[in-house]
Amino acid sequence: MFDLHRLRLLRELKHRGTLAAVASALSYAPSSVSQQLSQLEAEVGVPLLERVGRRVRLTEQAEILVAHTEAVLERLERAEADIATSLTDLTGTLRIASFQTAALALVPTALSLLRDAHPRLRVHVTHMEPESALPALLARDFDLVLAEEYPANPSPRPAELEEEDLLDDRLHLALPQARMPGAETPLAALRALADHPWVMEPEGTTARNWAMTLCRNAGFEPDVRFESPDLLLHLRLVEHHHAAAFLPHLVWNGRRPTVPLRPLPRGQRTRRIFTVVRRGSSRHPAVRACRSALLQAVASPSDTA
Repeated sequence: MFDLHRLRLLRELKHRGTLAAVASALSYAPSSVSQQLSQLEAEVGVPLLERVGRRVRLTEQAEILVAHTEAVLERLERAEADIATSLTDLTGTLRIASFQTAALALVPTALSLLRDAHPRLRVHVTHMEPESALPALLARDFDLVLAEEYPANPSPRPAELEEEDLLDDRLHLALPQARMPGAETPLAALRALADHPWVMEPEGTTARNWAMTLCRNAGFEPDVRFESPDLLLHLRLVEHHHAAAFLPHLVWNGRRPTVPLRPLPRGQRTRRIFTVVRRGSSRHPAVRACRSALLQAVASPSDTA
């Protein structure tokens, strides 16, 4: 029978990419990781890794082993959930990753609900964008991720992950000035900002790709002078008339919007916000409690306009 610890190291290598990254994540020496994987190769009797320059990649047989390892780990997560369900109180640590606006608008209320209902549950929250958080969830760095999906930009759905919808968050065109000539319709309002400075999220993010596509479909290339993942900075730049922006409704966290807003073209008016967990862990009482608390936070009057 293959050693589960070594199989997990092989799985970690698939998700993290390098021996050094595996060693760093697990607090091992790289030489120890390499030695364990060599022993696994001896157990299996076939090569599991092949050199590609300075990196290594998994062989076809290694990919087969990782697929079976995923199934074993999923079953173990279900066992962990069953044991936790049999207990009278929630204990341990729940690790959450959340993007900024959800972290500001929803997570504090959810944390208060969890603290009141389950005082012995330790919740650890990390601010991280979904592009980084979802691979980290697969690598078991987190137990639950708050993620977002922009219109016409569906996110990849790995078979190892399970999603649950949380809310649809309205998206707005935020104007740097109240009156803009020729902005009677959503498309006209967007085109009226063709020569105006813009603030957007960094290149490579889902939000930036969506925003650029929206502007290009309107017939112009936006003049992006400001880049930041911080949507509160986006809002401040619009408030001071330095830039136009696309802002989600959650950025005001239940308060009245502070800048002139226009609707976006049809089909582009909401982003989907959802929670993601590894397959097999959705039954865990801590995960269920967290998802329930987040849904209550969405329904809370303090989080609605």
